[in-house]
Amino acid sequence: MRNVLKRCLSVFAVVVAATTFSLPAFAEQVMNTDVVIIGAGTSGLAAGVQAIQNGNKVILLEKQAKVGGTGNFCEGLFAAESKIQKRIGIDVSKDFAFDTIMEYSHYKANGALVSCFVDKSAETIDWLDELGVKIEYVGVGGFGGPLTWHVIAPGPDYPDKNPHDYHCARMINVFNKYILDHGGEILLQTPGTGLIKKDGKVVGAFAENKDGENIRINAKAVIIATGGFANNKEMMNKYSPYPDLIPVGNMGKDGDGIRMAWDAGAAEEGVDVMQMYRPGLKGFHPADQMIALAVQPYFWVNPRGERYTDESSVQLWPYAGNALVRIGGTAYSIYDDATRKKAVEEGIEMPLGEWVIQGTKLTNWEKSFYKELKRDRGNVFKANSIKELAKMLDMDPAVLQSSVDKMNSWAQTREDGEFKKDSKFLRAVATPPFYATKLTPRHLGTLGGVRINEKTEAVNEHDEAVPGLYVVGTDAGGMYGDSYDLLLGGGTAGFAVNSGRIAADSASEYIGAAQ
Repeated sequence: MRNVLKRCLSVFAVVVAATTFSLPAFAEQVMNTDVVIIGAGTSGLAAGVQAIQNGNKVILLEKQAKVGGTGNFCEGLFAAESKIQKRIGIDVSKDFAFDTIMEYSHYKANGALVSCFVDKSAETIDWLDELGVKIEYVGVGGFGGPLTWHVIAPGPDYPDKNPHDYHCARMINVFNKYILDHGGEILLQTPGTGLIKKDGKVVGAFAENKDGENIRINAKAVIIATGGFANNKEMMNKYSPYPDLIPVGNMGKDGDGIRMAWDAGAAEEGVDVMQMYRPGLKGFHPADQMIALAVQPYFWVNPRGERYTDESSVQLWPYAGNALVRIGGTAYSIYDDATRKKAVEEGIEMPLGEWVIQGTKLTNWEKSFYKELKRDRGNVFKANSIKELAKMLDMDPAVLQSSVDKMNSWAQTREDGEFKKDSKFLRAVATPPFYATKLTPRHLGTLGGVRINEKTEAVNEHDEAVPGLYVVGTDAGGMYGDSYDLLLGGGTAGFAVNSGRIAADSASEYIGAAQ
């Protein structure tokens, strides 16, 4: 009996010791706040600033080591009837903007949500100005389109100035500082892991910090702003029209918030909408000059050597992405030495946003192209004849030559007999050597997931609000039909900021009504 008791006590001691030393891993830290925001990118930070201005206590959760996410890479945001537009005579009315968005979506967009976004956009530019975020100029989305893209100016000079204090990164820096200076908390490397529900309402969120410690955050409202699912291969395989889209400027976008909202009862909307970008190559920066020349609207062919689209679709680059996905995701941009020389010595015709502006002389093209050619990865090619180039590309030389001959004929007559392209973009492919760059689909992120109403409340399949839950930015559906709208420049960033502010206002109203 004594031996049995001794063994039991020994086992008990081991269990106690194991439990004692394991406590930190299982300990749950408890925090209380008015609003918890899951994600500290553009939309989450905007929501945080607005919520604090509304008098709410705020905690933001961010899985990365710094705030901003994809917002650090954008350049400006949409607005209609802003003061700066009116001051210089830009006539883009809210009615025009609303109609343009709805017509582009073939009325698949949520009209009430679009209306709230458009109506708030000009006031948001004033709000940013008051925070210290200034506008450098108002530009277009697609080349030659309406002037709605409010490009953010660099921040003022100050001691130890952040070298990245420009464009949307400037806005991110201002948001971050405002939140921290006004009592808000931003928990970095601390992803949200789930929502807390009680009596049918969302009343907080769970999180896990970098040490693996669990955190329970009790809140009166939750705003989801996790930025979509661009980096989630499983979700991309399920929802994307082309699973191998190359994400640009996205990291850690795993659909966390979308899945949390679905689990809480929210319905699905817009999960298949991708923010298609100019074609390009994996591993190359959007400003790479080799890519800049390859995406000029001149002569693109499919893997059989046949021209497949009006190349000037790249003016509205979601169109160019859609056309490339339709043919299977691989194309080749082919140009001759005369075109190369003109781009290097005189500059490009089609700008790449603020990355490579119109008229930029591609003096670094040679360095980029020949470095990749030396790698011999099947991305770039150089040949002294079309026949030789066709063999390199595994094409029937007769097919490629026929496509080239047609283009040369149309360049001479100044009339595209196949895809009716604007004659100013017709270029002969006649002066050797000839160059080819492989093009594959890229995107700037996903643009939907959770069904919301005009107050950014998450709603179920019956359009009934999930109390206490708000979804913003690229986690939210309802802004688009099947393609990103570049007709009105700055749409994604504009919706991120405005939906964040709308969510904060809606949450404040909800909290006040519940008290």
